[in-house]
Amino acid sequence: MTAVTVVVPTFNEAGNIERLVGAVRATGAAVLVVDDGSPDGTGAIADRIAVSDGGVSVLHRDEKSGLGAAYAAGFARALSGGASVICQMDADLSHDPGDLSRLVEAITEGGADLAIGSRYVPEGETVGWAFHRRLLSKGGNRYAAWILRIPVRDATAGFRAWKADSLRIVDPASCASTGYGFQVEMVWRATRRGLTVVELPVVFRERVHGTSKMSMAIAIEAMVRVTRWGIANRFLRRDRGPKRPG
Repeated sequence: MTAVTVVVPTFNEAGNIERLVGAVRATGAAVLVVDDGSPDGTGAIADRIAVSDGGVSVLHRDEKSGLGAAYAAGFARALSGGASVICQMDADLSHDPGDLSRLVEAITEGGADLAIGSRYVPEGETVGWAFHRRLLSKGGNRYAAWILRIPVRDATAGFRAWKADSLRIVDPASCASTGYGFQVEMVWRATRRGLTVVELPVVFRERVHGTSKMSMAIAIEAMVRVTRWGIANRFLRRDRGPKRPG
């Protein structure tokens, strides 16, 4: 049986974490909650769940230092724990845990290195977003795909499954971005190393509890990084690492 671990970064998700963990555990996957010192007690709730469920573990970090940093720490823990497939998803129930099986199967049966739950392929969609937010997200993804030359429609998606060996090749700990640009950088690295990336349609639903951690400052920071990478890639011809071994 394939060992699947779902890494879930959290910050102030007390209203969502118990329901999310229960839904993920119902799929048979293990859950690793990476909590960045949530003052609302998210980490304590996760600890309580972990006491009664051996398939749940919690990694406590002292401070909120960015989504990318949280994922890098969680990935390292999941890899050291022997997971064959490592998934990532948001804690706010925007991603349907029922879609995990399709992402995992794309790795275990389809031979993909990275499977992305995409909002922007046919049959994928977002529900509950205002028009301007949808436009900003689509526009940002198209820009990233163009300037970085990546054949992916939803490079900012946070719902993914990785083959463990492929995740090691991408080396999350050495990523330059610690914020939301981390998602784009990981896809870019995967494609530059010759890994097989597939996108599967998912429905993304706006959160019900809690508040989004996305802000205009975070979006701008990510776009500035993407632009710098793109300029270096297109015009300065800088390589960001080795290709996948043949």
